[in-house]
Amino acid sequence: MLKQELERLEKQLLTLTAVVEENVQRSVYSLAMRDVDLAQKVIDGDKQVNRMEVDLEEECLKVLALHQPVAHDLRMIVAVMKINNDLERIADNAVSISQRAISAATFPRQAKQSLALELMAEKALDMLGKALDSLVNADLDLARKIINLDEEVDDLHAQNYELFKEQIRRDPESVDFLLHFLVVSRNLERIADLATNIAEDVIYLNEGKIIRHKKSH
Repeated sequence: MLKQELERLEKQLLTLTAVVEENVQRSVYSLAMRDVDLAQKVIDGDKQVNRMEVDLEEECLKVLALHQPVAHDLRMIVAVMKINNDLERIADNAVSISQRAISAATFPRQAKQSLALELMAEKALDMLGKALDSLVNADLDLARKIINLDEEVDDLHAQNYELFKEQIRRDPESVDFLLHFLVVSRNLERIADLATNIAEDVIYLNEGKIIRHKKSH
């Protein structure tokens, strides 16, 4: 009975991961292509993510109350609840990117921004995809690699902040336009942070080790 309940929780979590990953990909694409309709679909779809997150949390609490699991089974439920929360927060960042995509699309097409968002988006999406793969395949080596990638995204965000200040000094009139992209840079940094959290939870689930706030080697 407990085994079946845990399998159902895992299936719900994997369904949520697929939806959230797609939303992040769509949000980044909508920004790059000025696709307002696609951005709006991400925003509208957030209600589904919120509903799935609440449903999964409620199921976890039911299993805890009915079965009082221990050892690995208990770790699994704790990890599912934490990853569930991280996925919902990742989806929120996808919504924020989509909102910025809609706002940025109102500016003239010749408006330029110098922030390194393409590379940052590529790395954040890669981290998220690998984090979810590490979860599905219980791949601890991959999970540890993800943790060590987080600094690269942090560095890119710091560089973007400096580029933002430099471009504002050159063209003060561009501040409203550029602010949208600086917020996107922050969203991408948060997505990478949350992907790292998922990787850490994969290690916790499989080894029972809490490695948050520690460097992985």
